[in-house]
Amino acid sequence: MRVPAAVIAAALALTVVARAQQTTFKSGTGAIVSVFATVTDAEQRLVPSLTKDDFEILDNDKPQPITVFQNTTQPITIVVMLDTSGSMTSSLKLLRDGAEQFLIRLMPKDKARVGAFNDKIQLSTRFTNDRDQLVSDMRNLDYGNATRLWDAVGVGMDELKAIEGRRVVLVFTDGDDTSSKIGLGTITDRARAEDVMIYAIGLQSEMFDGQRIIRTKPDRGLRKIADETGGGYFELKKTTELAPTFTRVAAELHSQYVIGFEAKQLDGRVHKLTLKVRQPGMTARARRSYLAAKLS
Repeated sequence: MRVPAAVIAAALALTVVARAQQTTFKSGTGAIVSVFATVTDAEQRLVPSLTKDDFEILDNDKPQPITVFQNTTQPITIVVMLDTSGSMTSSLKLLRDGAEQFLIRLMPKDKARVGAFNDKIQLSTRFTNDRDQLVSDMRNLDYGNATRLWDAVGVGMDELKAIEGRRVVLVFTDGDDTSSKIGLGTITDRARAEDVMIYAIGLQSEMFDGQRIIRTKPDRGLRKIADETGGGYFELKKTTELAPTFTRVAAELHSQYVIGFEAKQLDGRVHKLTLKVRQPGMTARARRSYLAAKLS
């Protein structure tokens, strides 16, 4: 019996969504590249009601037919990593209160782990959708001195390796990386190859080092890696902005479009990705590249 083309297309769409943000898997003569996109208007409000015809996607500057499109909420698996180094000592309560606003907004099918980084890196024991347990784990995280920012993001990605579907690291810090063994370049390459979206929240803060007031600024690499992977970067000047910002991240992650196209040139190289919205006054944020891995 011949299977109708519409049925095949629907099945393919479901497969892509189920494996979303795993860059390439075989389909016909090529591979499906999936992209998650956040769309905002001129007032930075989320726009959740666009159609496939509102988007254009380019692979190495060449327009591609969109073969998969979904605008329904998709489950996420996320690692939340919080900076609890010395400079955050006076702001830890507000940080925990803010992070709680994110955790309580997770959907029933979402799963998360929470962690902290300073001169050491801690992580809760398992992925769970139990929001009360996640809040409890987060409030029991310890504090320390130095800031192992990129090591912490790397640990988050390590824990996501065996996970199917959408994978995200949400990281918060108020300063530069001071003692990681790996750098931004390595983390960016890994995030691209492993298809992990990085969201980052940075806070400008003040601390007394025993002699004078020092004003800290979040690591400049946070914006770079968030832009590259299609996540969001938010830089705050007040701790009172923490709760609404964590809330905003939850809203974005649950309001993203899944857009897919068939990539036929699997040359083992990094390809430039460009996603455009045809509606005037709207901006799409999505990952800027993918690794066109050769299929075995």
